Amino acid sequence: MKILMASDLHWPTINGIATAGRTLAQGLAERGHDVVVVAPSQTGKRSVEMDGNYRVMRTASVVFPFYQNLRISLSPNREINQITKEFTPDVIHLQTPLAVGLGAIGAAKKYHVPLVATNHAMSENFIDNLKLLAPFARQIDFMLREYGSRFYSNADVVTLPTQAAIRMLKPDSFSKPFVAISNGVDLSRFKSGKVSAEFYERFGIPMGVPVVMYLGRLDAEKHVGVLVRAAHRLLGRVKFHLVIVGDGNDLAHLKELARDLNMTDRVTFTGKVDEDDKPTILRLGSLFVMPSPAELQSIATLEAMATGMPVVVVNAGAVYELCQEGRNGYLFEVDDYEELADRMGRIVGDKTVVEQFGAVSLQIARTHDLANTITAYEKLYEQVVREHKPKIKRRALLGVVRSR
Repeated sequence: MKILMASDLHWPTINGIATAGRTLAQGLAERGHDVVVVAPSQTGKRSVEMDGNYRVMRTASVVFPFYQNLRISLSPNREINQITKEFTPDVIHLQTPLAVGLGAIGAAKKYHVPLVATNHAMSENFIDNLKLLAPFARQIDFMLREYGSRFYSNADVVTLPTQAAIRMLKPDSFSKPFVAISNGVDLSRFKSGKVSAEFYERFGIPMGVPVVMYLGRLDAEKHVGVLVRAAHRLLGRVKFHLVIVGDGNDLAHLKELARDLNMTDRVTFTGKVDEDDKPTILRLGSLFVMPSPAELQSIATLEAMATGMPVVVVNAGAVYELCQEGRNGYLFEVDDYEELADRMGRIVGDKTVVEQFGAVSLQIARTHDLANTITAYEKLYEQVVREHKPKIKRRALLGVVRSR
């Protein structure tokens, strides 16, 4: 099958949308499908490149100054029309509702290609990073939801990574089918294992101490400051070291907060790590914490669980679906760092609990095997292609009738 994926955020950008899109493209190509991804150029100029086993067609772009790592395509309609005409895809799969996504919708209509769309984000992912717009958050949230409803109504089917996400985001009046398909986790990469002393030394992480870990973007929407404050509350109660992996516009603030709380010797900020190092650094953890309330699944949490880590996650968004209370971790309420500290202490201070909860996390992660995700999308593509053909025939017939 020939599959055209369209995304405004794609590798080498580092975030959940880019990771999910790249992983899906690689998995589909590995199964023999011809996959092309359309995404904004990282340099601004059009280009074509290979990312392992699939092609990336880069459109001309400029930097979007209000959101980290985002570039906006300059003329997506013309460029994507041309790509679609030459590639002749069986199906188009949208990953984002921005310029490239809009261009792909136009191409799908023009060339009668069936359209699948995935919603990866909540409005909070955008609003929380624009502090100047905070007074207008409610109005902006309404506009984004209205825009999203109109955008996704162009698709034959819409997917989200969890049932919780569907319950949160599906408008009551929306007539198109919604399907939950997990982002998936590559169990061949993310798994438990030993870590060398040299690896600990490279990142300045002490050995022999339980590690509480966060991995992901360090932007305001992630609420990582709540984790730092919770860790401060836990000092003196149990032995642990906090490791925060990632980069973002909130990193300087988080480092300052750690200094203000006199705990710089108990926290390691690794900064951005190479993709090849991610599975290994996760193996250092005794407990993974996700404080972000703006998750439609949380790939990072899934990856941590695949290494056998217990989790403590916020009781908001959709990330709570990954946490079975009292079996592989605990929930805490949004921004309640006292409650978070209590939940962290229940796990990280007890090696037996770490092992028992970690085993359940691994069981849950196995139900999100990337192989199952790829299969689910293959079946969905086949379905929309099959159902789309009668529509094309009806349109052709109507065109003949009208011409008479």
